[in-house]
Amino acid sequence: MGVSAKPQDTTSETSAADFDLNDSYVPGDEEPFMNDRQLRYFEKQLVDWKNGILAESQGTLNQLQDGPMREPDLNDRASSETDWSIELRTRDRQRKLIGKIEAALRRITDGEYGYCQVTGEPISLARLRARPIATMTLEAQERHERQERVSRDD
Repeated sequence: MGVSAKPQDTTSETSAADFDLNDSYVPGDEEPFMNDRQLRYFEKQLVDWKNGILAESQGTLNQLQDGPMREPDLNDRASSETDWSIELRTRDRQRKLIGKIEAALRRITDGEYGYCQVTGEPISLARLRARPIATMTLEAQERHERQERVSRDD
């Protein structure tokens, strides 16, 4: 159930300084919602997050390619296998997370980022800073989770 993107406020003039995303910039409620500077801020957060995950995954892949485990002690081998199992499950969750990050980047490109896919309302900047891949307002997310619990209990 997609909602069309809200028109962005393009009435204010932006200077090159507005696009300087130094480390101290944090999107604020005093700015027009999802202006170019905010979009660039979230795009940078998402790209950095994705690149960090990919770098970690490459490290895991390199370790796997180094060869099989050769633990002489059965207890040590079992412990190592458990550790690898946890590591691989983590990488699988991160693979799914990359898909969500890429979807968020597409929403930025399409002009839909920052708006609830259920209600069309703006998602709070605090929520987006905490979870840049959020697709619903907090209220819509809570409703969705309640409905999931009810249907799961049936």
